[in-house]
Amino acid sequence: MLACLLAIMSAFCSRQPRYPAPPVSGGDIVIPIATLPQNVPQFYTLSVRGKPVSFFVLRLPDKVVSYFDACVNCYRQKMGYGFERGFMVCRACGTTYSIYKLDKGVGGCYPIVLRGTVDGGTYRIPMASVEARADKF
Repeated sequence: MLACLLAIMSAFCSRQPRYPAPPVSGGDIVIPIATLPQNVPQFYTLSVRGKPVSFFVLRLPDKVVSYFDACVNCYRQKMGYGFERGFMVCRACGTTYSIYKLDKGVGGCYPIVLRGTVDGGTYRIPMASVEARADKF
């Protein structure tokens, strides 16, 4: 009985967290850049066809980038990433990546790129881009 309870608790505790919903305007997610902390990912969760789809936006010194809170290898476990002292950490396998080198990675356990653009003082992500990868959640 105790083992069963521990297994259930572990499953709930290891699942990907839910985050605040991002601001949406028209067909885009529109995030004011000034609200993003420097060098710390800001996580969001959006409901797409009834599924929670999470991603993070990262304001670096020279650019703003965004990634799904999932990778090609570990997305099936639905655990996403954590952030520790300048590194994104896969909660499923423990692999770490410097936030300054995320754009160098392709495949493996790197976060899946979510394309966005800087538009004045905002960062825009097309809703269609999020919807296209909802299968990873």
